[in-house]
Amino acid sequence: MKEQAIDSALILRKSFEHGEAFSEIEISELLKESKLVEKLTRDYEDSSFFNIFRLICLSEIPFIEQLPYTQKIIDFISNNLAADEGFSYNGQGDCIVPCYNAMLLEAYTRLQMAKSNEAQNALDWIKRYQVFERNQRTSWRYGEICKHGGCMKATPCYIGIGKTVRALITYAKYIKNADSHVEQLIEQGIVYMLKHNMYQRLSNQQCISKYIDKIMFPQAYMLSLTDLVYIVNERNLWWDQRTIPLKNLLEEKQVGSGQWKIEYIYSHKGYKAFETKRNSSKWINYLYNLNK
Repeated sequence: MKEQAIDSALILRKSFEHGEAFSEIEISELLKESKLVEKLTRDYEDSSFFNIFRLICLSEIPFIEQLPYTQKIIDFISNNLAADEGFSYNGQGDCIVPCYNAMLLEAYTRLQMAKSNEAQNALDWIKRYQVFERNQRTSWRYGEICKHGGCMKATPCYIGIGKTVRALITYAKYIKNADSHVEQLIEQGIVYMLKHNMYQRLSNQQCISKYIDKIMFPQAYMLSLTDLVYIVNERNLWWDQRTIPLKNLLEEKQVGSGQWKIEYIYSHKGYKAFETKRNSSKWINYLYNLNK
């Protein structure tokens, strides 16, 4: 079977992360040539969740903020979902929850908007209200935070912790680790996640949440194996024995040496998987092997 060519969006991603320079013309041409970019910018819906998930997908491609389509999505989020204290999934300040606030902070960071008011408000919300351990109380005053699986009850939502740690790692990387408070929060979150071998319940070593052992990309509201690998790779945690179960899981899922397939595709109009589940995933193979 003939191997499919690498999409120019992945070429951009690899080159960007390796510090290679591009001219404006080269960036424009690579974005224009990308079939993935064409797929991501083909449709639009004037709704909150469409714009949230589409922005998350777009943000995985460097320089895509230069496209008018991306700016349209950013404008929708900034005008409709960026509350005074963070990102809300419906625009109301009492509906800020950890997972969506964190995912949009990460998206804005990747889109070169880490210093924007919207991103800084989301970061401040994390600094003030996110908890990373059991039996801690958040000072966030709205009850919505204890719905949707109990984001911040006696046992905080593991998805919210994982998404927040991931977003903070991305933010820290973009500001060159200049915020000591962010570094402290990342460390707190990682300590909690390592207690769980990154994905297992303390009581029976079963998966903490649905999809946490599934390969997917880009991210959505559920915590996935891809999120965990990102955290472990970026913070060089493979030496820690508590990551052995995760490493074993990765080895079991290989379809070839250093190769994996997409296992789960989230079903939502705004969400677009970058590849199908049929073949080895070029995006996953790159991301999973990064820094290992």
